[in-house]
Amino acid sequence: MRRVADCGESLTGLLARELQAIEDPRQRAFAQELSFGTLRWYFLLEAVLGKLLKQELRNKDRDIHSLLLVGLYQLLILRTSPHAAVNETVEAVRCSGKRWAVSLVNGVLRSAQRRAAELLASAEREPVARWSHPDWWIAQLRRDWPQHWRQILEADNQRPPMVLRVNRLRSDCPGYLEQLQRAGIVARPLPGAETAVLLDQPVSVDRLPGFRAGLVSVQDAAAQLAAAQLQLAAGQRVLDACAAPGGKTGHILELVPELEALVAIDSDSRRLEKIRDNLARLQLEAKLIAADAGDPQLWWDRRPFDRILLDAPCSASGVVRRHPDIKLLRRCDDLNTLPRQQARLLDALWPLLAPGGILVYVTCSVFRAENSEVLWAFMSRHADVEEIPLAVQWGIAQPVGRQILPGEQGMDGFYFARLTKVSATHQ
Repeated sequence: MRRVADCGESLTGLLARELQAIEDPRQRAFAQELSFGTLRWYFLLEAVLGKLLKQELRNKDRDIHSLLLVGLYQLLILRTSPHAAVNETVEAVRCSGKRWAVSLVNGVLRSAQRRAAELLASAEREPVARWSHPDWWIAQLRRDWPQHWRQILEADNQRPPMVLRVNRLRSDCPGYLEQLQRAGIVARPLPGAETAVLLDQPVSVDRLPGFRAGLVSVQDAAAQLAAAQLQLAAGQRVLDACAAPGGKTGHILELVPELEALVAIDSDSRRLEKIRDNLARLQLEAKLIAADAGDPQLWWDRRPFDRILLDAPCSASGVVRRHPDIKLLRRCDDLNTLPRQQARLLDALWPLLAPGGILVYVTCSVFRAENSEVLWAFMSRHADVEEIPLAVQWGIAQPVGRQILPGEQGMDGFYFARLTKVSATHQ
């Protein structure tokens, strides 16, 4: 908690390392629940803790502060047995070596137990605490989505569903649903995403039939929509820019394995290894390049691409329910810097697209500054760009592209726009 809130580290990476030390699967699951849940409700819990502490703890005692938040999460949100929540948190304080804090933590948590209704009612009157989001984030959503901002915030604070992508080269949704049923896993298809299967309850991938053999991948239904918008066909040259961790790369090859070439680029060589691992599990191949997609002169062979998927770096504001630490890691200034980076990538990759080719721009953001505003400005700068409208039932039409809001049909928040390259005389 402290390393996310104070040091800006990613929860996913931290937790992957820490959970390896816990052998009991149930304890691992509980530790994960406490970590994700406390960060999901961080701003609410902070407000409650502020009403319980007579004075702030010193910086060197931020570990005690974090333990208090975890204890409050168990008491107020999880509704864990008060005896268990208080005792386990106090025991963790003892293990920290700061015995002076034992009575403090015990007193704060028992006060929270007694005053729970009062504390939560008081927090409801503070927007940051009520919605458990930063104030700038709430204000931006109100500007961008005046009719939907409450819906978005509520969806952000829900536990995410576990969705699978069935590998069409190896199975289909009806067939895989039968395998899940035989394994005692309750699931159903998701309308609008033909390869998507929604589990009633998340399970370890080790319980999924054929996972290690590449029959399925874990991927949200909204992310599964990207490859289909490329209008792929055999013999095409395809570029997957900013490709890590490779979910969309694998999906492209599952849909059309007869491509002439699929080039997947990511600037982080360590993340590129995740693409390699994912493709190996799926028994698929692509050309992987560790490079800045926005600097093609360093890696492009001067052969145009028929299709380009630009999964642009963004605030990830549409996937907060999966990554609640994003609410702490993002800053208001990101909505100035990220659109510049997105525009740079679009401008750099557009010359690589063949005439008549298609570029699909994707983000997992709900902020217009990263989505339709970036695309509108891009189309204003280039005379050879034309939008191909997305003739789909999902999402909300934007000046350019479509926006899926978090929770729509069980999906994460994603933005899609599809562009084609035309001659200037065609305009």
